[in-house]
Amino acid sequence: MLRRLRIENLVLVREADLELGPGLNVVTGETGAGKTILAQAVGLLLGARSDPSYVGPAGAEAYVEAELDLPEGLLEDEAFAAVRELAPADEPGLAVARRIFADGRSRAYAWGRALAREDAAALVERLVAMSGQFEQRRLARASHQLDLLDAFAGGEQLRRRADAAAAWRALREARRRLVELEQQAGDREHRAAELRALVDACGDLAPDAEDALRAERERVRNTAELAAAAAVAAETLAPELADGEGAADLAARAERALSPVTGLAPELAAVAAEVGQAAERLRDGASELRGFLASLDSDPGRLEAIEAELQHIADAKRRFRATSLPELLERAAVAREELEELESGADPLARARAAAAEAEAAYRTLADDLHAAREAAADPFAQTVREELAALGLGEGELAVVLSAREDGPAGWDGVELLVRPNAGLPLSPVATTASGGELSRIALALRIAAHEQAGEPTIVFDEIDAGIGGRTAHAVADALKRLASISQVVVITHLPQIASVADRHFRVDKVQGDPTRTRIDALGDRDRREELERMLGGREFVSRLEAVGAGPARARPSRRATGGR
Repeated sequence: MLRRLRIENLVLVREADLELGPGLNVVTGETGAGKTILAQAVGLLLGARSDPSYVGPAGAEAYVEAELDLPEGLLEDEAFAAVRELAPADEPGLAVARRIFADGRSRAYAWGRALAREDAAALVERLVAMSGQFEQRRLARASHQLDLLDAFAGGEQLRRRADAAAAWRALREARRRLVELEQQAGDREHRAAELRALVDACGDLAPDAEDALRAERERVRNTAELAAAAAVAAETLAPELADGEGAADLAARAERALSPVTGLAPELAAVAAEVGQAAERLRDGASELRGFLASLDSDPGRLEAIEAELQHIADAKRRFRATSLPELLERAAVAREELEELESGADPLARARAAAAEAEAAYRTLADDLHAAREAAADPFAQTVREELAALGLGEGELAVVLSAREDGPAGWDGVELLVRPNAGLPLSPVATTASGGELSRIALALRIAAHEQAGEPTIVFDEIDAGIGGRTAHAVADALKRLASISQVVVITHLPQIASVADRHFRVDKVQGDPTRTRIDALGDRDRREELERMLGGREFVSRLEAVGAGPARARPSRRATGGR
């Protein structure tokens, strides 16, 4: 759900902070008040190109920010790897923003950290669907059309798709492993020798061995400096010459001076004890320093040995194409297992073939089940959409679902194309290229209602859905939006009172005259909302005439489904 939308200095909007709720949210206002700016703000988050004209007069940049709920597991999708790296561990939602500069450049952000505009837009598009050019872009994608059909097919189909995606990943890995072993099968002895060389090269190396050796090398290289410092420190603490006096001796002398008088001043006893302990610690420190000095002198050839070990690791990484020691050790562990199989007489290639065949069968079963469910759902889905189109004022609207075979993939081997004929006499054509803006929004609404009775989209924004409609069609659109809002959050920018009257949350856009002129967006309470509906109906005087003849304010008709189709 889109919880909050914040806009700063975007065209005429100096500042707006909208807290949206679940259900149906409507935005109304006089023509020219600036309702389109709200659609532009959402469009920027969806990846629309920036433009210098978007920057208002109140500053040198425009800013749009949204807070959205983030469905669990969404960032695990490989497509969102770049965004996943930015996500705070303790943040369950998504904070995404777009900043537009005066020269037309822009930056995108997630959780306050910059990222590519395309990456931010791809994630927002999974959470927010918007009519207009963005709807056309979505409907043009075969994957989105497939999603609609599968959603209509129901929850079991969606679970089957998740299983198929996992089976596809397993099949790809099994095939990769098989190809790798087939390429190596030509020389079994050579393969065994390579594996043995890798295992021997790693020996008993620890993952941090390289770092430890480098640290030791640095220490050995600076032996003289280390020895001098340690020797001076040891002599200062406890000189080896009998006539010398160091810090430990001075501390011991202080303790001896205090001991005879502790009976006269008991509080000095604790001080004397601490000073005595300090003397002991200083002697211990001197002893450790002399032990350190002895270790520096114990192995004069150590530097050469360290360099040889580091060179051995570097040669092994280069030979076995590893970028790091941990990666080399991981490959060695895999090689050790394969070597054991080879030496025991097992056949890794035969096992890989069996694993690939098993993965193929598992995937094929799921893909065939997906296809069967799509075949069964295609005609009912088309019929349901036709009924919704008729109710939305596209009485001649006709939709066809065309299934075709394509290459295997995580969603099976089906291709789906939705063809529509919004007006009689026209040929069936791809849904994204056939309809006008208003028609496309209503077609998208019909598709969503038909598909997402089973699986809802988090947030849907409609900007052009009321273009060129009124009367009974407006009531039907309001009814359809209200039904859709029961399963998804819906935001509608509208001039129709029929739609505004059934909203769960109402915002009004007003143009405030001044120098400069600006646009204000406010959430309406009950009283302000009634006044806004009266304005949309033609003013209080017109509403009074309607009430006088018993018409009353405009209301959305009850759902056909809610009344059993009557």
